[in-house]
Amino acid sequence: MNDSLKTLVIVAFLIIILWNLGAGLYYMLVDKGRTKRTVNALTRRIALSVALILLVVLAIYMGWIKPHGIGA
Repeated sequence: MNDSLKTLVIVAFLIIILWNLGAGLYYMLVDKGRTKRTVNALTRRIALSVALILLVVLAIYMGWIKPHGIGA
């Protein structure tokens, strides 16, 4: 897997996470607690965040990405 694809996958995850965060805010303001759309959007955001963390940990373990220090 080349570096561009790895970066694209991570950025795509982050964009979808932010989209669900914005959707949760929008539903919270529009629905005023009458539906469960806010809870569903924020649940998806949490699930995607956990999936992204696990993906990064797996990629480090498998050697697909190499962690480095700041400024290294």
